[in-house]
Amino acid sequence: MENQYTYYTPEQNRPEPKQRKKREVPRLVKTICFALVFGIVASAAFQASNLAAGKFLKTSGGKDVKEVNTVESTKLSTNTDSKVSSDVAEIAEKVMPSVVSITNMSVQQVQSFFGGVQERENKSVGSGIIIAQNDSELLVITNNHVVQQNQALTVSFIDEESVEAQVKGIDAAKDLAVVAVDLSDIKESTKEKIKVASVGNSDNLKVGEPVVAIGNALGYGQSVTSGIISAMGRQLNGIDAELIQTDAAINPGNSGGALLNANGEVIGINTAKVATDTVEGMGYAIPVTSVGSVIENLMNRETRTKVADGQQGYLGIEGVDVTSDSADMYNMPTGVYIANVTSGGGAKDAGITKGSIITELNGITINSMATLKEQLQYYRAGETVEVTLQTMDAKGNYQKETVEITLGKKPQ
Repeated sequence: MENQYTYYTPEQNRPEPKQRKKREVPRLVKTICFALVFGIVASAAFQASNLAAGKFLKTSGGKDVKEVNTVESTKLSTNTDSKVSSDVAEIAEKVMPSVVSITNMSVQQVQSFFGGVQERENKSVGSGIIIAQNDSELLVITNNHVVQQNQALTVSFIDEESVEAQVKGIDAAKDLAVVAVDLSDIKESTKEKIKVASVGNSDNLKVGEPVVAIGNALGYGQSVTSGIISAMGRQLNGIDAELIQTDAAINPGNSGGALLNANGEVIGINTAKVATDTVEGMGYAIPVTSVGSVIENLMNRETRTKVADGQQGYLGIEGVDVTSDSADMYNMPTGVYIANVTSGGGAKDAGITKGSIITELNGITINSMATLKEQLQYYRAGETVEVTLQTMDAKGNYQKETVEITLGKKPQ
């Protein structure tokens, strides 16, 4: 997945150095020089230790799960304390109970050796952050690409206990997802060891500020890296957000993990890295403050489970992805362009026409056919869903409208 390139500087041919006659240094001079060097080194070490001790400050930790107050609407709690610490070991010790590993079991269709298509079980790993708790669930924020196309999700805590989880909500455009774990499935011994993360303010970050990244790198378990904020307001194709750039190592499996400030507060959700032959140390995270309202919306959605394949609802359209590049080129909204409306799916009965663009399904942002199909897996035939459309008017401008569609039965 990643390309590595190391530059080597070849040795150049140099003329042989001339031999010089050795000159003896008096023993007394040697002794004095040695003592002077020893004194300088000892003094420097003493001063360095004093400087390190002087910089040691306390960090703010997370909250025990049992101490979290539950409310009717789950809120994202933000700590505005500005005191910070530079002790990476203490930050890691306090925050690791708030970071989880996520295992995604999915089924992919692959080309067989004989030209046919066969299904193969695929296992991928990522990370997540315990972000809140409601009356019945522990809520984990992660990336959408960590949980997409899942057949089964497993969350593993710091004590290596694993439980089944469900996707509560996604925002594919911002590559965000909230995963819910039923509190009744978590052992009491595990509840005593895990914590809800403390969330900081990503709007106040400065370039050069130290950061720590924690996540399930390569699926080996939680690991810690550190670095600085390299830049703010970066953009990557496929993510509708201005990102934090960091040189803290972000590797496969770190996706969805925590980027922390020096106070041990979550200020970013690790998402991607640039991996080419000529690039090193360019990782990216979604700043939490800029997507706070999105996260709260996802946390307060109803948790649904996927419907058996034969019972899934059917919209009845043929669609084409409108990517961000296509949207810019043709002045269209991103989403799914309806290329054709078929019978039996409900869209035709609701008056949906060719040329409209689907942008949302029951409040979930739709940016591709893959996202639309995945969301429809949570609804049965006969259920009614709200579809948000962008339709072109007579002047060539797109107008937003919401239509209720009763889903048909998915064709076999």
